[in-house]
Formats: sequence, C-alpha cells, structure tokens
Amino acid sequence: MLRFLKIRHLAVIDAVEVEFEPGLNVLTGETGAGKSILVEAVGLLLGGRASADLVRTGEASAIVDAIFERDGEELLVRREVTTEGRSRAFVNDSLVTVGALRDLSSQLIELHGQHEHQTLLDTTTHLMILDAFGRIGEPLAAVSKTFERYREARVALDAARTAHRERGARQELIGFQLAELDRADLKPSQPNEDTELASLRQVLSSAERIERLCMDSYAALYESDDAVLPRMGSVWRRVSELASLDTQFQPYLEARDAIKSQLEDLAGFLRRYAGGIDASPERLQQAEERLATLERLKRKHGPTLAEVLAKHVALKREALELERSDETVHALEAQLSAARSAYVSAASVLSRERKRVSEAFGHAMERELAELAMDRTRFEVRFGESRDESAWTVDGVDDVEFYISPNPGEDLRPVARIASGGELSRIMLAIKTLVATSRLGYTDSVGRPPSPSAPGLIFDEVDAGIGGRAADVVGRKLRTLGSAFQVLCITHLPQIAAYADTHFQIDKQVRSERAETSVRRLMSDARVEELSRMLGGAVVSDGLRQSAREMLKERSGKTAPSRKVGGESERAKAKGGRRKSRGA
Repeated sequence: MLRFLKIRHLAVIDAVEVEFEPGLNVLTGETGAGKSILVEAVGLLLGGRASADLVRTGEASAIVDAIFERDGEELLVRREVTTEGRSRAFVNDSLVTVGALRDLSSQLIELHGQHEHQTLLDTTTHLMILDAFGRIGEPLAAVSKTFERYREARVALDAARTAHRERGARQELIGFQLAELDRADLKPSQPNEDTELASLRQVLSSAERIERLCMDSYAALYESDDAVLPRMGSVWRRVSELASLDTQFQPYLEARDAIKSQLEDLAGFLRRYAGGIDASPERLQQAEERLATLERLKRKHGPTLAEVLAKHVALKREALELERSDETVHALEAQLSAARSAYVSAASVLSRERKRVSEAFGHAMERELAELAMDRTRFEVRFGESRDESAWTVDGVDDVEFYISPNPGEDLRPVARIASGGELSRIMLAIKTLVATSRLGYTDSVGRPPSPSAPGLIFDEVDAGIGGRAADVVGRKLRTLGSAFQVLCITHLPQIAAYADTHFQIDKQVRSERAETSVRRLMSDARVEELSRMLGGAVVSDGLRQSAREMLKERSGKTAPSRKVGGESERAKAKGGRRKSRGA
C-alpha cells in the first residue's frame, strides 16, 4: 500500500506531504484545485511519461517521494523530473531504470484514471478484461509462442514463393552475370591480379628505358674501363693493410665476400632482366585489355577484385538455390503446416479456458452490479465466430463482447451500444473490483480487516455520470473494497466521500501572486464542512451541516471524532519528519 506521499515543485504544488491509511481514503476539493496533479504524481511513480511542463515555474526540478509498505517492509521510491525533461528514478536510494520502476510499482498500486469506463465502448478491450480476470497467463503464453512460430513460418514461405515466382527472371540475370564472370576466367588464388597487371603495364610501357638503365648499370659494375668490380680488388687490399694496423677496419674486411657476392648477384640480375624483357606491342595490348576487363567487373560488382571474386561465388550459390527452390517451398510449406497446427491447438485450449472463465465472470459481474444498484441486471460474455487465419493474432482466435440487460424482460444487448454513462462507470468499477481481487488472490473482500501490506487501488473520479442512490452504493462498494485493499478515491460526490475511512481535502489558494495547492486531512467539524460544501455549494447553511452530520453518522455507524486537526495529522507530520531524515 501507499503509506506516504511527498510532492515538491510539481505544477501548482509547491510542497505537499500526505500520509495515507489502510482502507478507503477519499480526496475531495473544488474543480481545478489540483486533484489531478496528485494522480499525475502517482503516475510518475508508476513509471509514467515525464515532461518538463510538470515542473513548477521557477524551479529546477520536480520531485515525488513515496513510501510503500509491502510484507511489513517499507520501500522508498522517488522520481525526479528536470526542466530539460530528463528524469531519474530511485528505489531505496538506488538508481533504477524507468522500466524497472514501472515493473515494481505495478505490483504495489494500480491507477484507474478518469474516463477509463469509456474504454468499454471499444470491444477489443473486453478480451483483455476477461483474460485479466481469469488469470490465464499460461495458455495465453503458449498461444503467443506458437503464433510467433506460425508468423515466422508464414513470412519465410511467402518470401520463398515470391522468389520462386521471380525465379525465371532472376535465373536469366544470374546466368548473364555468371557467363560474364566465367569468361573473365578469374582465379580465386589471384585476388591481386589487377595490381600485378598494373605493375606489368608500367614495366612494358617503359621497357626501352628499363633496358638501358639495366645495361648501363651492368657496364658500370663489370664492363666499363672503370668498372666497379675489377677495381674492388685494390680497395680490399688497402682495407686489409689498414686492418692490420687498426682493428676497427676488421669488420669491413670480414664483409668483403658478402659485398662482392651481392654486387655480382646484382650484375647478373641486371643482365638477365634486360635480356628477358618482352616489350612486344602484343604483350602490352594483352595487359591493357585484361586490366580493362577487370576494371569493368570491379565497377559492376566491386569495388575491389576480392569483392568481384566473392560475388562470383555468391552468384553460383544462388543459382544452385534457385534450381532447388521447389524443394525449399515444399519444405517451408511443411513447416507452416506444423506451425499452424500447433497454433490452432494452443488457441483451442485458450478458447476453452476463456469460455470456462466467462461463465464465472458473468455470474460474478451480476453479483457485483447488484451491489451497485443495478439489481436483476443480466451480464453475459459472448464469443463471436473464430477469426479466420488472416485475422489470427498473438491473443488467439477469439472475438469477445460483453452483453448486458439492465432491465428485467429486456434482451441482452452489447454494453458498448446500450449502457448509459452512469451504468458504464458502475460496470467498470465492478470489473476493476473483480480483476483486482482475482489477480491478487482475494476471493471475498467483505469483512476483511484493512491490511497495511495490501496493494493500493487509485480511482480517479469513478463517480462520473452517477448520483443519488447509485452514488451511495458506489461509496459502499468502495468501502467494502477498502476492507481488502487500500483504496484512494478522488470524488465530487458527498455520498461517496461520507464512506471514507480517511478524508483529505485538496485546496488551491493564491499566495504572493502564485497559485498553490495544499492537502489536509479532515477530522470532525472540518469534514462536516467539506461535505456540506459538496452538498450545497458555496453557501453552507446549518441545515446542510446537519445533513452532513447525519450522512457521516449513517455511513460510519458512529459520530465523527471530536478532535479537529487543521492540516496534516500530528502523526503524519511526525512520520513525515522522521522519514525525511531517512531520505524519503
């Protein structure tokens, strides 16, 4: 349950601290006083969308702190929103993601907003309500799993069939490309053939110059009058004599044979290279043509020769796959058939479970509606024809719609078509009661003492479209619901507010030229005054006060406590201070 809520710098709220109690907590106030801001604050704690517009003008950030109580332990939750629209979330002072906050908070409290009853007009929501009541997560998960397999098999088969239909054109294109690549006679072992040919072309186009340089260099080493090699003998004799005089020359003397060998090898290579150059125009033309072929292929399939070679391999593989496309289609058809059968089987199990649950849900709804001043109302869950294959979804093959007959003797008709606004509100309250009690394992909420560890339910103006006797029974129902859960209800109706175990007033005043919302817990005469205002408006008479006292006495079974507290209770203030020191 939500034990303590502290809001700072959120919209018209500068600073508010509220300590909630088990049972039914009612919040009342004039329209525009800021009740929706409290709901917005709780929404932030539930991982709702953060917006810079929520931050109070002139402040750097808005902060919402809360203390939840679960299984006897306190859990501190915080959400911060900056003027830049960034937000941070903390649980027990540890930074968490908004997703983690959303998962955690959903286990602690449920928020049912204004106009939520209007969702009943959308029949697609009826199936989700039925599933939530029945807690049929296991068969629903099985359907979801098999649907994903079915969908994947369908996509794969459609792609294979499309490829099969386009096979002729594709095979023709691949055949043309393969023929071109095959004619090029590419060698996988020569991925750098283009680079090597470019070097060869450079040599062939400069053959005369290369030959001259080689012969001149050879002559300088061997054949000219002042050739290097013949004259090296006298050089080495002098170095030998120097080495005998100074050992520093010895290393050079020892390198004599290696240097001589290298120069002789160079001379031999120069002569052979010059004599081996085939500088015929035919060879140069061959190199030019081969390079042109490779460049053309690189432009079409490259940009590198290695990528051209890879494309060649890929085209061969695709050509083979196209030849086997019939086999592929047949195999995928078999896979789809198996996936279809698995999905139909899982969906059938889910449908049977839904139909079983629907009977219990219908009877439970009739009991709940009877308690909400809709006596003798008949309620039924009807199933449409199973969806055809094109309409299969992750939720199964069922179409579900709620039917109702609010008046004896009338036929059952769709809720979305015949229910009034007040009836929709009460139907939604009954649904929320049943889903909450089912989800949390409470089969009978009547007579249970409020538990501090019970989860919280927040109803924002559940009284839309109702009044009079209907409002009274809704208030009674909320109080009964509060015997098993903590219930926070924002209402405009005194008939509902009078049933509160704890009553808070939300008020907005202008201080120093700024609107500011405050929240105070009402006790005794303050509560009588608020109910009187709700009964009569701006002018509160003694008659209205007496009516308010009688309303409180009638609904509580006792007179209101005599102690009057102006603002937050002393215990709430004390706990607020204590928790503030603990980082709340």
